[in-house]
Amino acid sequence: MRKFITVLVAAALGLSACTQPAAIQGKTYPAYGLLNEDTNKSDKVCYEASAGSIVAGIILVETIIAPVYFFGYDLYQPVHAKAANGGCGIDA
Repeated sequence: MRKFITVLVAAALGLSACTQPAAIQGKTYPAYGLLNEDTNKSDKVCYEASAGSIVAGIILVETIIAPVYFFGYDLYQPVHAKAANGGCGIDA
């Protein structure tokens, strides 16, 4: 029974996306991770770490493949456009 529940939870996490692309100022920006930062990260958008991806990567660490996906391709999610001075914090 315990293995069944574990497989069910893993399947649910695998079939659900932790981060979603965000439409900011009419353009859609995808999430990025450590392996695709050069191709998916935009200098015009502020990003934050996805708690769902971090938790899923830690829980599924024994599978090896899941953490590679979550940390490599789905770690940071777009939040909002950068301020005029290029900052992302509350003082920007």
